[in-house]
Amino acid sequence: MKILITTDLYTVKTNGVVTSVNNLTDGLRRKGHDVRILTLSDNAWSYVQDDVYYIGSFPLGKVYPGVRGAFPHRNHILNELIEWCPDIIHSQCEFFTFQFAKLISKRCDAPIVHTYHTLYESYVGYLGIPEAANKKIVKLLSKRRLKAAETIIAPSQKTLSVLKGYGMDQDIEVVPTGISIDQHLERYSAEKKKELRRAIGIREDAFVLISIGRLGKEKNIDELLIGMSKVIDENPDVILLIVGDGPDRKELERHVRNLGLENNVDFTGAVPPKDVHAYYQISDVFVSASTSETQGLVFIEAAANGLPFICHRDSCLRGIIDENQNGFCYETIEEFQNAFAQCLNCKGFRENASEISRKNALKYGKQQFADRIEHVYYSLVPQERRGMARDEIIH
Repeated sequence: MKILITTDLYTVKTNGVVTSVNNLTDGLRRKGHDVRILTLSDNAWSYVQDDVYYIGSFPLGKVYPGVRGAFPHRNHILNELIEWCPDIIHSQCEFFTFQFAKLISKRCDAPIVHTYHTLYESYVGYLGIPEAANKKIVKLLSKRRLKAAETIIAPSQKTLSVLKGYGMDQDIEVVPTGISIDQHLERYSAEKKKELRRAIGIREDAFVLISIGRLGKEKNIDELLIGMSKVIDENPDVILLIVGDGPDRKELERHVRNLGLENNVDFTGAVPPKDVHAYYQISDVFVSASTSETQGLVFIEAAANGLPFICHRDSCLRGIIDENQNGFCYETIEEFQNAFAQCLNCKGFRENASEISRKNALKYGKQQFADRIEHVYYSLVPQERRGMARDEIIH
């Protein structure tokens, strides 16, 4: 099939949407499909490179850091894609490229599948909208915007429940996002881990908690810092490794100083995707206080690396965390402290949790992901339509 993937997020630094697009594209191409990507350029120019079609854009940093926009006009890029005539369009973002997806869909009679990646109720605060109005606004806009999509992909049961609550009446398929799992299944020797710890300045005997993700308010990292402040008096060798960057970094660093955690919290900044594996490997437990995830690819990566979990309770963790087996879900700081004590003091628990985490991660490989998405495509595109020439489709 000829498959067009549209996304506003591709030239930005790696995040969940970019990772999902890359893994889906690779998995579909391995299955023999012709896949092209339509996205926003990081400047005002439109161009094509390696089957990626870039639409000239402008910055919208005042709305949300790193976001770009585009005007809804036809240009040579869209004309080329219409001439190519995709069999199906898979949109990944609800904003600027979605309008192009609708235009191409109409011209080529190609159904739109849409993946709902983001729970916007956690993000509209950046626009200065009162919290009480968040859900109502997001519900109204999401339902109206996605009328053009024939099928919606929900990355988790949590997202499915949210979309049903919005009153979406399309077919909604739950398909967990896949990761490039092989690199995360690789095991480092004890000596290699010591070497890596020394390279980034972490003591060999430190007990390391790791948090990975964008440093924004929606990730609730303040809560992890409070949890750390409660455990370090009796455990001064504990380190919280915060991997990632974002608009809240300076504020979080100030919070660390105010809590007296300078010797126990290490901000690494953004890390290239190819190097993230090393940071998981030198850590003992994965921690998260976020409840804004639709699925959270970092949870799957952490599981593949064999880490136990201490995470704020959230329904998106089902299937990744087996409570009291490979980790703990907490709701209060006291529960965080108890979970920490169990992970710190029981080596047997950590070893058993490591095996369960790796087993749970195996079902999230990118090829399984591509297989399930392909099944959705085939349900929408008739056999006789697949791969037909443009003039056979458009009359």
